[in-house]
Amino acid sequence: MTDTSTHWILTLVCEDRPGIVHAISGAIVTAGGNITESQQFSSDDTGTFFMRLQVESAASRDEFEAALAPVTSRYAMTWQLDVVGRPLRTLVLVSKAGHCLNDLLYRQRAGQLPIEMPLVMSNHSDLENLASFYGVPFEQHPVTSPGQKLAFEDRVLEVVEQHDIELVVLARYMQILSPELCASLAGRAINIHHSFLPGFKGANPYKQAHARGVKLIGATAHFVTSDLDEGPIVEQNVVRVDHSRTAAELVSIGQDEESRTLTQAVKWFAEHRVLLDRARTIIFK
Repeated sequence: MTDTSTHWILTLVCEDRPGIVHAISGAIVTAGGNITESQQFSSDDTGTFFMRLQVESAASRDEFEAALAPVTSRYAMTWQLDVVGRPLRTLVLVSKAGHCLNDLLYRQRAGQLPIEMPLVMSNHSDLENLASFYGVPFEQHPVTSPGQKLAFEDRVLEVVEQHDIELVVLARYMQILSPELCASLAGRAINIHHSFLPGFKGANPYKQAHARGVKLIGATAHFVTSDLDEGPIVEQNVVRVDHSRTAAELVSIGQDEESRTLTQAVKWFAEHRVLLDRARTIIFK
């Protein structure tokens, strides 16, 4: 490859049929491409084929897409072509807890997370200073009435349109999204849940966990759907604990897991490693 080559990511989903890999490889050869990474999966449950490729090619986007077009059309593929490492435009929603937001902001600044964050939105003002420290604009909109909730969600959709947002992250945003907003953001909104689902619901989950003497605590990152905390799971982590841990220690341990789990889910999504297979996800690590 020459210095003018582009490193592309190609993801595709279609009905599982013979000849897909051969056909897509031929299209890449036509585009003068060299495959540097390839992963594929056939779902027996849904009869669906999933593939993620990284390809170096000196072809322009138009030339690459023209080479792919006969194959994507023949197999009725849902597909996406992007540049490796391009920062994903990401809107983050928060409330009062700052651990997940802080991790996202730090890792984005450190070059460990391929996202760009044009705005942080919140129903409280608590995290404005944190966002300002990292130079990210912050908007606070109280959500204490149905009218305010509707106005907040309208503003979210406005921001998504205005900034061409590709991912919305609920980084401990403690409001339930309306079914309408969930539908608008389907497949591009990720939430972090404070347990290894299914788990303790409602207020003070770590206090509940402590009272029940749990031996494992963790966190679950999942896609947002209108079914509360039931969306397709992207990532989960757990930590073993015992009776010696106080409720405060469980909170600290749990918040570390929440941060780690959400950041990993966002990173995989930004790298186009997460593909939906109905109610579950295919993760090409």
